[in-house]
Amino acid sequence: MAGNSKRKGAMRKGASKKGATVGSGGQRAQGLKGRGPTPKATERDKHPAARRARAAAKRASSSKGASSTKGGGSRGRRKEGGAEYVVGRNAVSEALAGGVPADALYVAERIDSDERVKASVRLAADNGIAVLEAPRVELDRIADGLPHQGMALQIPEYQYAHANDLLEDVDAGSLIVALDHVTDPRNLGAVIRSAAAFGARGVLIPERRSASMSAAAWKASAGAAARIPVAKTPNLSRQIAAYAKAGMFVVGLDSDGDQMVDDVVADVPLVVVIGAEGSGLSRLVRDGCDVVASIPMSSGMESLNASVAAGIALFCLDRSRTS
Repeated sequence: MAGNSKRKGAMRKGASKKGATVGSGGQRAQGLKGRGPTPKATERDKHPAARRARAAAKRASSSKGASSTKGGGSRGRRKEGGAEYVVGRNAVSEALAGGVPADALYVAERIDSDERVKASVRLAADNGIAVLEAPRVELDRIADGLPHQGMALQIPEYQYAHANDLLEDVDAGSLIVALDHVTDPRNLGAVIRSAAAFGARGVLIPERRSASMSAAAWKASAGAAARIPVAKTPNLSRQIAAYAKAGMFVVGLDSDGDQMVDDVVADVPLVVVIGAEGSGLSRLVRDGCDVVASIPMSSGMESLNASVAAGIALFCLDRSRTS
C-alpha cells in the first residue's frame, strides 16, 4: 500500500510525519537577510586598490611636507630611486641654464610651446641630453602631484667621494672645507663655488641633517660642483679628528670665536669648518678644532649666511697664505 512501504530508506529516521521536531534556531531566517552594499575596493584593507590608495596618500603627505620646507629648496623637485626630477617650465629652464647635469628632458606630447620650452629643448640638445616626448600620464607619474606644465628633467644620482680621498697627497697648501649641518642646498652650492675659487681639494658634509647635492645645489655652485669633489661622512667630528691626525690644522668658524679669522696663521694644511647659521658649530665639532675663529662685524649683526661667511673666511686665509 502506498505510503506504508518498509523498504530501507523509505522512512526519515528520528522524524515524525509532521517534519523536524528540532528547529533551526533562526539560522535559516538569518541566512536570508542581506549584508548591505558591498564596500568599495579602496575600503577593503587587503584589496590591492586599498594598498595603492594608502601609498598614494603617503606620497601626497610627503610631497606636501617637502614643498613647505623653509627656503623652498624642494619646490618643483622630487626623487624616485636614485634619480631626481625637476618639474615645471621655469624650474627646468633654470636648471638647464645653470649647467645642472641631466640624463633626459621629458616634454609632453603636443605641448603648447613657449620660449621656455624652446630654450630648454635647445639647451638639452646642445649638451647631449636626450629629449624624449612623453604622454601626459607619464609626466603626471613622474611629477607625482607637482605641477609639471608638460616638462620634467631627470637628474642622475650624485656620486659622492669618500672622505679619505680628500687626504691624498696632502701638502702645505692643501685645503678642505667642511660644513657642520648646513641644511640649505643653495648654501651648499655657494660654498662649493667659493671652495673651488680658493683651490680647495673638496667639500665635506655629514650624511644626516645636511643639504645634499640636489639640483638647487648644482645650480648655486655655478658649475664648480663639476670641478671639485663633495664627500660624505657618517660622523663629521670623527672624520675631522682623522684629518687632524693626518697633520691638518682645523679652523672652526663661529661668531663667538677665540680670535679673528684674519689673524690665523695659515701656512699649513687646513680644514675650515663652517657652522650652520644661527646655531653655529656643534659641540663635538667645536671641541675637535685647533682654533675657533670669527669674522669681525659691527655690533648690530649676530651672524652671517653660511656661504657668505665661508667666502670671507677663505679669502682671509688665502691672503694669509700668500702674504
